[in-house]
Amino acid sequence: MLARALAKNVAKRVVRLGAVPASRFSPAIATYTSAAIRMSKGPETLSFQAETRKLLDIVTNSIYTDKEVFIRELVSNSSDALEKYRYSQVKGDTREDASGAASSLSIQIFADPEKNTLTILDNGIGMSKEELISNLGTIARSGSKQFVEQTATSADSTSSRDGIIGQFGVGFYSAFMVAEKVTFESISALGDKKLAHRWSSTGTGEFTIEDVYVNEIPGVSNHGSRITMYLKDSCKEFSDPQRLKSIIKHYSAFVSFPISVNDDAVNTVQALWSRDKKEINDGQYKDFYQFITGAHDEPRFRLHFRTDAPLDLKVLLFVPFFHSEKFGMGAMEPGVNLYSRRVLIESKPKDLLPDWLRFIKGAVDSEDLPLSLSREKAQDSSLLRRIREVLIRRILKMLEEEKKNDIEKYKEFYLEFQVFLKQGACQDYAHMDSIAKLLLFESSTRNAGELVSLDDYVSRLPPEQKNIYYIIAPNRESALASPYMETFQSSKSGQNREVLLLFNGIDEFVMSNLKAFAGRNIVSAENSGAIEAMPNEGDDADKKDEEKTSADLKLSDSEVTELIGWLRATLGEERVRDVRATKRLRDSPAVITDHESGALRRMLRMVEQANNRDTGSYKDLPPQVLEINPSHPLIVALHSLRSEDRAKFVAEQMYDNALVAAGLLEDPRSMLSRLNNIMLQSLKKE
Repeated sequence: MLARALAKNVAKRVVRLGAVPASRFSPAIATYTSAAIRMSKGPETLSFQAETRKLLDIVTNSIYTDKEVFIRELVSNSSDALEKYRYSQVKGDTREDASGAASSLSIQIFADPEKNTLTILDNGIGMSKEELISNLGTIARSGSKQFVEQTATSADSTSSRDGIIGQFGVGFYSAFMVAEKVTFESISALGDKKLAHRWSSTGTGEFTIEDVYVNEIPGVSNHGSRITMYLKDSCKEFSDPQRLKSIIKHYSAFVSFPISVNDDAVNTVQALWSRDKKEINDGQYKDFYQFITGAHDEPRFRLHFRTDAPLDLKVLLFVPFFHSEKFGMGAMEPGVNLYSRRVLIESKPKDLLPDWLRFIKGAVDSEDLPLSLSREKAQDSSLLRRIREVLIRRILKMLEEEKKNDIEKYKEFYLEFQVFLKQGACQDYAHMDSIAKLLLFESSTRNAGELVSLDDYVSRLPPEQKNIYYIIAPNRESALASPYMETFQSSKSGQNREVLLLFNGIDEFVMSNLKAFAGRNIVSAENSGAIEAMPNEGDDADKKDEEKTSADLKLSDSEVTELIGWLRATLGEERVRDVRATKRLRDSPAVITDHESGALRRMLRMVEQANNRDTGSYKDLPPQVLEINPSHPLIVALHSLRSEDRAKFVAEQMYDNALVAAGLLEDPRSMLSRLNNIMLQSLKKE
């Protein structure tokens, strides 16, 4: 009788307070209220375990890089609760049928700037009183206690924390980074729907837990949870709805349940990488690409795949239509985000793809990732390397297939992104051969603007040619006019030998790194071995020389020896280390061969200067190998006039001309005085 009377009094009080309409209080309700009162003993104060208190201190003060990630943690917890409810509902463990209820599952967030509070609600599985005490009052046995002990004794607690695999529920505690008090109210979908529970703590050493009426939890009915954070004065930014929307779009945009902030929907884009690509159209891919990149262009190519073994991966990558580096905006940041179960773990990690693939955009999701305690980065570097290897191989395969299927479309891509592939050819030795197949160049035997691959070049090689030849020049006209091309432009067969024409400064480094392709050496046309490598070209050159020149226009062997000795003495050891005759030239008097790259010298010198350690190593040009053409009129005349003073000026100018052709003369102003003397001598003779 006493209990019933007490129940009626409480019911009347609740009605007076306006918590529940009077019409809802029937004898049955009074009975339920009486039962609730019998179970409730008022707030119960409990202490956190010692290791939990230490963990709270670490979470609150040092474990997370950015305070804003507490939103990600709490939203992820709510999403897990919703997923558990959906699963339990399908199994028939919940109080409700599965029909229609799953479609209303959601996460609601309410920010109140005036009260400086933040509230997160979900209608998920909820928790019983025992679960609240177990899950929020202690740390699960998954290495957490050892972590706390390690950080307490280690001199470098940061490195200790980074060494712990964080697959345990510390995400909830991140709320104490921004809140001076946290209240967690919950109704379990598996328990008595008439009873709810409230957990509350200031994040110090204790927490309270009590039974409450279900209708005392605004926004939650039947099942779910409500977290209320009373924010610190220093964290008022997290009561701003716009700030919250920005954070959610960054970290939790692809959570599979609807999220709203003050009743405004936030996550409106689906995680397409988790869906079957057969279900997705081009328009959806375009919208997703523009959402994750913030760009307005359309992707050129896309790569969508998933693997289950040996790694669980869901990947959606894009090649943009253009890149920003060509506008002088500096090197781009990596463009691929790392997710785990559709929640952002690390934004654009630098180790996920090599630097030369920084133009790739998209998302990689893996459930296999062991995460650091803060869930802000992947823990297992060896696993990341395996994921990285899978991604690189898939991207290269995709580009090779695009090249094979539509060469014109691929050429458009190549002209835009070739610098990245060439960087890869210089840096990524493990994938150099695959990258080499993607490179395109102009050719001496093709029309201007037409691009060929190394495979194309090799397929046209005559059986006797063992090398792939290339030449570096500012443009096509300069390349074809180079004296180094003369030996390739008139072969015994009457056809010109093909030479790849390279116009980009990085091309020389690419070829130096590749060294060979498809079993053939890659050789510069400026190499002295080029003539020897061209079968029978030397003999053919001699025959043509004999036909077009008379005996008095070609030096004899003894005259060649005399001129070589004179040139060595005139130019000096500081300029030439060897002078010799060559059969490779037709219309030029001399060339420099076996020289180091002029572009490489300039680059290394700039590096030294940038580092404020200009040693002068690349300032003075080392002695060169000068090859002369015994059939050229200038060489013949120089032999005849070598005893005259003007012959010295001609020899020096011929040497500098050869340096210009080789790209080795850094300051042409050094020639001006000599050129003036040569012109003066020419006028006096007239």
